Amino acid sequence: MITKRLVIAGLTSLLFVAAITATALVPASSAVFWRLALGSGPAHARNTAPVIVPQWVAAAPGRVEPASGLIQLGTRIDGRVDKVAVKQNDRVEKGDLLVQLGDQEVRARLRAAEAEAAASRHERDAHPLTPGRESVTKAEDAAFDAQRAADRARLRLDDAIASSRERADAGRPLSAARRQLADALVRLRLEKASLAALRAKGDVPAPNVLEAKVIDDRSKVAEAQAEFDEARIRAPLAGTVLEVNARVGDVVTPAAGSPLVIMADMSKMRVRAEVDERDVAKIKPGQSAVVRCNAYPGKDFNGKVAEIAPILAIPTEGLRHAHQAANVGVMSVLIDLDGSVPLLPGMRTDVLFRPNSEPAKAAPPVT
Repeated sequence: MITKRLVIAGLTSLLFVAAITATALVPASSAVFWRLALGSGPAHARNTAPVIVPQWVAAAPGRVEPASGLIQLGTRIDGRVDKVAVKQNDRVEKGDLLVQLGDQEVRARLRAAEAEAAASRHERDAHPLTPGRESVTKAEDAAFDAQRAADRARLRLDDAIASSRERADAGRPLSAARRQLADALVRLRLEKASLAALRAKGDVPAPNVLEAKVIDDRSKVAEAQAEFDEARIRAPLAGTVLEVNARVGDVVTPAAGSPLVIMADMSKMRVRAEVDERDVAKIKPGQSAVVRCNAYPGKDFNGKVAEIAPILAIPTEGLRHAHQAANVGVMSVLIDLDGSVPLLPGMRTDVLFRPNSEPAKAAPPVT
């Protein structure tokens, strides 16, 4: 009987010690749970354990777009499409011909203006130049000739571009045309710089009647060339053709509204996110963000906040959460993505914003 009592007493002591140990462990485990879930814990646990910073401070829906934006190109004059020099997915350089309208009339006016300028120059050269103006006149002639050479080189490039879309062996002529245009533009810049330096001296005599006639006729050539260029839609930057809506024979007008070509620089992508107005204060320029897309499950794309809209707007991405109020405004935030990414324009994404590393600055006092 005594032995049985001793065994029971021993077991009771062991259970008592285990209960005390379990009670001591509960606050610690609870503190870890609250810090992980909410970033804080009970008051008695905060002073004894490090606070775990939440991984994300805000989340927002977004869409992928090129950093250059979608560039929609149309015509500034009425006309009929004479040539479509590109197709979807073509890579183009800045200044490349995309669409050409009929230019017979403007081409004839340009040729007439060139002939008039050549005739007036010939007449001027048959008479003595204004004393003290010889070097300027020579520089003006060189700059004009360089401009015409550059314009002709660009037209040759236009023809080479159109041919390259039709012929598989046109790569070499196209490269040669690009080099010729590049050389012509270098020469043009040098001649213009030389002319500007001479005119800047300030002691250049005024031109005589014949010299003034040459200057006036050359200005008419420039006007005709500008009108001629209006019939050509060119790439404003290097990029990729995303959509072509022009066909040979189409009658186009500036009032139509529909772009003839849509292109973009696809080398750099970004995401336009719509941040809920309740999270506006959590977003700062330069803040790190992670972009996730259903097309690439399990893959994160890193980026940084590049721009923040100064006003709120109505959501365009729709309600992503059932508890989100329909009348809640959103702030447009642009996130520049790091490096080259496989994301395509228009893809829907979720953007997760990391805590801002910079300390918050105090707001200026209200006066």
